[in-house]
Amino acid sequence: MTLVQILPIVAAISLALTTTVIAVRPFSAPSKNIWLFPAFLSFLFLIWSLYAALTEGVTGFWPEHTRNLWGNQIWFDLLFAASIGWTLIVPRAKAQAMSLFPWLTLILLTGCIGFLAMLSRLFYLEEKSTAVA
Repeated sequence: MTLVQILPIVAAISLALTTTVIAVRPFSAPSKNIWLFPAFLSFLFLIWSLYAALTEGVTGFWPEHTRNLWGNQIWFDLLFAASIGWTLIVPRAKAQAMSLFPWLTLILLTGCIGFLAMLSRLFYLEEKSTAVA
């Protein structure tokens, strides 16, 4: 198997493990320094995306989404996921006085790279405000 074949499997297993831990973990105040996790993922995804863009071209994602019905379905799924994420994060971001439109622009331009960065910043601000209170 190639790296391109292995990484989606690793990502799926990581998603299953992470979401399960989040689901079974007792609800409490955010863990200290939890903001580092999405920041690290954003950084890794940025590096991978830059590599993909340099290797395959900056608009290489577009032919993948317009190639066939499955490509369209994946594109629609990503757009729905971004809309759902935005809907859920905005109230918490507003509570921390985050400026929304720069983050929205970053998300629209970079997808989950920007979303993970925004989530990291939100977690950081929430941790900071909890420590002060």
